[in-house]
Amino acid sequence: MADSEANLILIEGPLRAGDVPRLCARVAAARHGPGHDVICDVGAVTTADLTTVDAVARLHLAARRAGGRIRLRNPTPALLALLGLVGLTELLGLVVEMQGHPEQREPPLGVEEAVEAGDAPL
Repeated sequence: MADSEANLILIEGPLRAGDVPRLCARVAAARHGPGHDVICDVGAVTTADLTTVDAVARLHLAARRAGGRIRLRNPTPALLALLGLVGLTELLGLVVEMQGHPEQREPPLGVEEAVEAGDAPL
């Protein structure tokens, strides 16, 4: 198993309070150290609520106690916004990895939108 696979934890479905101890144990058991952050892929998490926020905070705490940190991979826009709203992204220094395609109706990076002089304001 490659280093990145050994440190990857897939988290799916709606998170419940009863799921947190098992996930924290997995984070604590994963390899830590420089260059060995635990990657929590939360792309399949279906809810963005305070239980999910609590789970992320507890996973971060479990990783810190084990001498490492977590990286969130593929959070939904709703989860990312909620984590920012409660201040966890800044407070915990969470590293967020986004993969995939630009959101619908948003241009890809590097594309500039032009406005014509006769266009009505929105």
